[in-house]
Amino acid sequence: MSRIENDFLGSLEIPDDVYYGVQTMRGKQNFHITEMPMSQEPFFAIAFAYVKKAAALTNKALGTIPADVADALVWACDQLIAGKYNDQFVTDWLQGGAGTSTNMNCNEVICNLACEHLGLAKGDKKVSPNDHANFGQSTNDTYPTALHLSLILRSNVLVKAVEDLVASFYKQAEKTKDVLKMGRTHLQDAVPMSFAQEFHGWGTTIGDEIKTIREAQEHLKVVNLGATAIGTTVTCHPEYPAKAVKRLAELTGIPFVNSDDLIAATSDCGAYVALSSACKSLAVKLTKVCNDLRLLASGPRTGLGEIVLPQLQPGSSIMPGKVNPVIPEVTNQAAFLAIGLDTSVMLAASAGQLELNVMEPVISFALYMQMKVLTNSCNALREKCIDGIVVNAKHCEDLVMGSLGIITVLKPHFGYKPCANIAREGFLTGKSLHELIVDEKKMLTQEQWDKVFTHDNLINPKFEQ
Repeated sequence: MSRIENDFLGSLEIPDDVYYGVQTMRGKQNFHITEMPMSQEPFFAIAFAYVKKAAALTNKALGTIPADVADALVWACDQLIAGKYNDQFVTDWLQGGAGTSTNMNCNEVICNLACEHLGLAKGDKKVSPNDHANFGQSTNDTYPTALHLSLILRSNVLVKAVEDLVASFYKQAEKTKDVLKMGRTHLQDAVPMSFAQEFHGWGTTIGDEIKTIREAQEHLKVVNLGATAIGTTVTCHPEYPAKAVKRLAELTGIPFVNSDDLIAATSDCGAYVALSSACKSLAVKLTKVCNDLRLLASGPRTGLGEIVLPQLQPGSSIMPGKVNPVIPEVTNQAAFLAIGLDTSVMLAASAGQLELNVMEPVISFALYMQMKVLTNSCNALREKCIDGIVVNAKHCEDLVMGSLGIITVLKPHFGYKPCANIAREGFLTGKSLHELIVDEKKMLTQEQWDKVFTHDNLINPKFEQ
């Protein structure tokens, strides 16, 4: 069963069980680039529906479209906002036309739902995708406005994943506050610390990126709704831009405002660059932390072996019993992908020409994929790794007490050069500091040694004259 729909290029046969129409079908036929439809991001359909609902309500109030048609459009938008019919968004993420295929996909789905609501057949011209659902609009203002909203919604999910991951690090910090370990710089022994400080540091360095993402979200709250084709507001009612953006803010609870310069806003992609940069910054931090985890878990007997990660799967098809740090590894890979996608956003944002940047579809894909892989990897890292880490406390303490790095604690007592000479002697002879300082050189008594090298003083050193 099918129906015939027409546009100025001709006619196409449309399956009767779908809600999109002829212009969507052309886009579907033309673009098979990622082989991934827009339906993979439910927030995009929801965001577009909010934009179209704000438009329909505003046009109804201004009397620019029939009231009964506007009401039917609003009803249809509410269906999409509720998460229904997401599978009808079938256009590829990457497309020519600056998102026109996706805008018309949304217009056609909304109009055909509205037709059914009014008791009409799909495709009935009483509810027109161009003349009603798109009245006073252009792809060039509705697509970016919907993209801004969907990116805010999607980045909120990312922020929640980061917050949960940070909380997991802090929980481990609380559990390991009494565990002594060696700090390292240049992959060499430095000075002692607690594992709680290590875990807390990881949590803090990743948690800092929440603020960065939130700051990027502020840029997304400035849109160009009503700018239409190039920012001159051609075809829309003079009051439409201000009223439509106010309505969108009321519907979403997000304080959207229009740019003071709609011409600039229609071609500018700075908000996307800011969000992508925030994602890249998070990816960099995740990479560093996962590298740390893999180093500290190395071994288990011939590496550092300070922590044991949850064992999830056999690590080799040839080496029996081998287990790999697969979750930090896959998190690293997700971070590398996010960093690479930031380059795509940068290049696309710089590729605008005159009054429009036609590369927004690849920007939308890159940002969606960035946030998707970062969200999923943060959740996996928390659930399958951080929550289940076990610290080898005794091994860590033995490494500290056998290290030459703890000589730093004695520098205020004996000075840098004598301490350096003792450390050098220990390195050359293999003797411990205790042997050299207490047993051979008699620089400290055992009682003095025990007073200086306490567990608490090694973790939280206190200067004493």
